Amino acid sequence: MKKGLFSLFICICVFLCGCYYSQKRSATFFAMDTVMEISIYGEEKLLGGCKDVIYDLEKKLSVTDDKSDVYILNSNGRHTFDEDTLGLILRSIELCDLTGGAVDVTVYPLVKAWGFTTGEHRVPENGEISSLLSSVGYKKVIVSGSEVSLQSGMAIDLGAIAKGYASDKIVEYLKDNGVQSAIINLGGNVCALGKKPDGSPWRVAVENPFGGGYIGILSVEDKCVITSGSYERFFTEGGKTYCHIIDPSTGYPADNGLVSVSVICSDGTFSDALSTALFVMGKERAIEFYKTHVGFDVILVEADGSITISEGIENTFERSADIPESSFEVIS
Repeated sequence: MKKGLFSLFICICVFLCGCYYSQKRSATFFAMDTVMEISIYGEEKLLGGCKDVIYDLEKKLSVTDDKSDVYILNSNGRHTFDEDTLGLILRSIELCDLTGGAVDVTVYPLVKAWGFTTGEHRVPENGEISSLLSSVGYKKVIVSGSEVSLQSGMAIDLGAIAKGYASDKIVEYLKDNGVQSAIINLGGNVCALGKKPDGSPWRVAVENPFGGGYIGILSVEDKCVITSGSYERFFTEGGKTYCHIIDPSTGYPADNGLVSVSVICSDGTFSDALSTALFVMGKERAIEFYKTHVGFDVILVEADGSITISEGIENTFERSADIPESSFEVIS
């Protein structure tokens, strides 16, 4: 082949490959009790692989599927786990400890008592809550080799970190298969892989917990934006609203003035756990935690509409025109 023709052949190949991978391919499906959407710039068959990652995790971590590893552990009090799931349990215990128990994987019996797993909402009697609290405590979980054991009455739920962990596993899978650009939305838990194909950052809207759009847009790359809020799942009884996020120290839904907490970090598992923990902590403790730890940014929204953001995202957060500038405060 002549040199000129060879060069032309190479240019055509590069052009065709560039067009192929600049095309967005998306899949929307239901898993982990939420609607998920994954968009990638890569081969369409990889979307099926992403679904497989999610479905495999769901089979292992579900608290309601009687064939899942977590369900068997909760039913029998002990179970032997594979390396990946055991690693997730150990990581979850570390995060419980890091947050001083503000997030606790053993709070599941209380979540169930309030009806948040069944949809049959109720306000438990004080005596019932006190009894269930005696079985709560991540430090009581015993890990010996690959076996995990629970005391009588205990049960775990990895729901506070499962979707964040799932996003990490999908990113890992996509990177292993050469994908450099993707946006992963697992029921509001958003994770951005790389940049957009045009080199610009991904733009992720942060939902307005009071309804009607968003409070602002974050420009991110290789980051997760994960939100926990009282507006997501709740019920009202006797004129009082109860959200699904249980404070492990009281056994009651968290009620401290926060309505939404978003954590921005490259680690989806950490972001997911921390968004719940900071919500339970309340604004003052959450800010103190932020000031004494590194590697993440935060957005706190209070019931009165006040919004606090960390200084690390001050230049990448675009406030919605509907939100007055006076509502914002930056943690310095």
